[in-house]
Amino acid sequence: MRNILTIGMISVFTLASCKNEKKDVQHEVTEKEVMETTPEFTNKGHELVYNMTQKVGDYNKLMSKNDVVYTYTYQTPDGKTDVTTEKYMFNGELSYGKYTKHERSLAELEGTIEQGYDGNEYWLKHEGKVLTDSMYLKRVAFNRPTNFYWFTMMPKLMDPGVIYEHVKEQTVAGVDYDVVKVTFESPDGKPKDIYQLYINKETRLVDQFLFTVMDFGKSDPLLMELEYENIDGILLPTKRRYKASNWDAEVTDGPWVLVNWTDITFNNGLTKADFTK
Repeated sequence: MRNILTIGMISVFTLASCKNEKKDVQHEVTEKEVMETTPEFTNKGHELVYNMTQKVGDYNKLMSKNDVVYTYTYQTPDGKTDVTTEKYMFNGELSYGKYTKHERSLAELEGTIEQGYDGNEYWLKHEGKVLTDSMYLKRVAFNRPTNFYWFTMMPKLMDPGVIYEHVKEQTVAGVDYDVVKVTFESPDGKPKDIYQLYINKETRLVDQFLFTVMDFGKSDPLLMELEYENIDGILLPTKRRYKASNWDAEVTDGPWVLVNWTDITFNNGLTKADFTK
């Protein structure tokens, strides 16, 4: 399956387009499913995306790291900021976030909040107390797979059910790109998001990409710009910013939303117990 990034300009609900059910949002990759064989390419776009994943590190390489811990900072143009300590186990896609600052996410809950996905259910704690409010848990069911997908997005572009099309070559700010359209199979018949990846011809990296937000009825694209950092042999887009654009990757005059990942460490010895409430 696939996970749709739904990114907007104001709240966490416009950061990534996710259903409330995990099975609808992403293909859970287990160790048995990770293959080291080169796929049979359906077209040039498919091959370009595969080559990109070999440059940044594919899901097999990510799985070899077992887990990750990092600091996630998200700031909207009005200055509202979330700061979380994120923890993931790649096998089973378990996820945990401790929010030490949450001016955007559940801001009405003063103090520290923790949220997680243990492989079976989503849960939420406020100052150590378990909360069961359904509206709060819907936020958790949004945040956990969304943040996980952000971190693993490039390798997961090779997930089953992804459709590729090489649409054109384009030069942006003096840099030559192959532009690859990425769409997703839709078993439920609902409109799915469209990605337009700008793959740098020289570096093979996705320097930027356009995307729609169909789960929120937004068919006009947003543009995400990326800067990479080598962490333990994997290239991660640790600095990113986004705002409204058109299909020629021409952005508006509006301000950027800023997202940063820092203090990233792999192989921390996490166990399933670290993701239970």
